Amino acid sequence: MKSQIKSLTLALLALFIAFSLIRFPDQALEASIRGLNMWWEIVFPSLLPFFITAELLIGFGVVRFIGIIFEPIMRPIFRVPGVGSFVWAMGMASGYPSGAKLTARLRQEKQLTRIEAERLVSFTNASNPLFIFGAVSVGFFHDPTLGILLAASHYLGNTLVGICMRFYGREQTPTRDRSRDRITLKKAFLALHQTRLEEPRPFGKFFGDAVLSSIQTLLMIGGFIIMFSVFNKLLFLVGITPIIAGAIGILFQMLTLPQELTLPFISGLFEITLGSQMTAQAENSVLLQQVICVSFILAFNGFSVQAQVASILADTDIRFRPYFLARILHGLFAAGLSVLLFVPLYVDRQAFESDESPVWLRLSKHETFWSELFEKLVNIGPLMTIASLAIASLILYRRIIKK
Repeated sequence: MKSQIKSLTLALLALFIAFSLIRFPDQALEASIRGLNMWWEIVFPSLLPFFITAELLIGFGVVRFIGIIFEPIMRPIFRVPGVGSFVWAMGMASGYPSGAKLTARLRQEKQLTRIEAERLVSFTNASNPLFIFGAVSVGFFHDPTLGILLAASHYLGNTLVGICMRFYGREQTPTRDRSRDRITLKKAFLALHQTRLEEPRPFGKFFGDAVLSSIQTLLMIGGFIIMFSVFNKLLFLVGITPIIAGAIGILFQMLTLPQELTLPFISGLFEITLGSQMTAQAENSVLLQQVICVSFILAFNGFSVQAQVASILADTDIRFRPYFLARILHGLFAAGLSVLLFVPLYVDRQAFESDESPVWLRLSKHETFWSELFEKLVNIGPLMTIASLAIASLILYRRIIKK
């Protein structure tokens, strides 16, 4: 019976999308183009180098080397192997869903148990600094100073999620033999060397496989971004989003948040870029209220990113539920931290960088770097995407010819 209900629900959802596309073709096309622009201007060119580099580092044994070195740090704090430090760093640097892709890759190589992988994936999918400083702070709020507050709330909240998730599956974690935990550089290097020797493919083929695998994943991500952009727009056009917003408005009243933030919040639950932009443009709301809403949206990841993660994890035995629950927990942590840190990281900093301060104190090189990088990426991103797709097509063509 449960399986039949699921089949009926999926069929009705597909029919709803089909009829809505027929009913609102112009708006659907506009939303589709918006999602496509975000993918080929920002997502593809910013994630591709990280994905390819990660594949090379894993194949050459560098990740195993890092794992052995950082085992004494990651194991006590997060109850995951040292290789989790690599996934955590790459996830924060490149943004979601890099953490899920790398966790799934390490699970397939048996470097993680299922419980460890579920712990790791719960706190290694974060928004990258480029999006927080460039898109949200500068692009949407036109306030570079806000980036420090949003980034601190986001990454500290993510760390707290990792600490909380160390208790997940504790009864299923086997007791470790501490006598073999002595870490040396020689031991780490031997592990790196052994991993490289176990890779049978020549460098040319290995590099080509890394490029093709990364582009395939990014094409899948692009499909999710476009479809959820369209789906989010259709929900608004048919009147479902306002209904949901009315129900959430009751919760917002209890939290003393304005009703004007309900629609942006609902949009952000589906797609973080649109939700963050609408939140920044919301009227009758003060900045702190907007920051709380955006912090939760960034931490929740949005159903679009969650669908990408679910698709990546589907190739392994890693369950999606722990990741989803961790997103809610991260959202609560990030929203709470944004309230606690608003005065020291934003209000006091604004006063410190007032016009009365020396010029050299008012220049924020860190924030300027991210905002300029974001603008450059928007300009050259499409060219990088087209060039990468052309290279992938050439690699596939040459392999087909050789066969």
